[in-house]
Amino acid sequence: MIDLGCGRGDFLYAFQRAGLSAVGVDAEDLGRKDIIGNINLETDRLPFEDNSVDVIFNKSIMEHLHNPDNMLKESYRVLKQGGRIISMVPDWHTCMYIYYDDHTHVQPYTKTGLRDCLRIYGFKNVESEQFYQLPIVWKYPCVKIICRFLRLLGPVKKVNKNKFYRFSRELILLASGIK
Repeated sequence: MIDLGCGRGDFLYAFQRAGLSAVGVDAEDLGRKDIIGNINLETDRLPFEDNSVDVIFNKSIMEHLHNPDNMLKESYRVLKQGGRIISMVPDWHTCMYIYYDDHTHVQPYTKTGLRDCLRIYGFKNVESEQFYQLPIVWKYPCVKIICRFLRLLGPVKKVNKNKFYRFSRELILLASGIK
């Protein structure tokens, strides 16, 4: 498994703790053996053989790329037949007022846009959905009712420090596809 744009490696570490053979790729070189640094996802070839990887994961990276072409082409190249890409990006509809408060955000995505992006690069069985970043919702799906009620307040206009309130309204998009 590859974690593209892994940053400090928080998800990478969780994947490894879960028993997965995982390596990170990032623009920064942190000097860790399990993270390949100094990789520009917009221009560089991924340092993996063709058809050699089962899963590629990326969270909150595609919205920072001016052009995701290279990243998606390279992901497709290194994935094995039947391999899966999993991409997560902020949901434009629920974050539009605060999206560009992060000056490094350059490309907003909608559920349809993210789905179509993966399809354009050859991924099959692509699914895309809004995703709550709240573990309590994963454990107790009935909590979604409260979240949906809070979303009636409209898109987030300022970042709230209360994580439940914030992430019940500020959603992420989750998409996956198969080579």
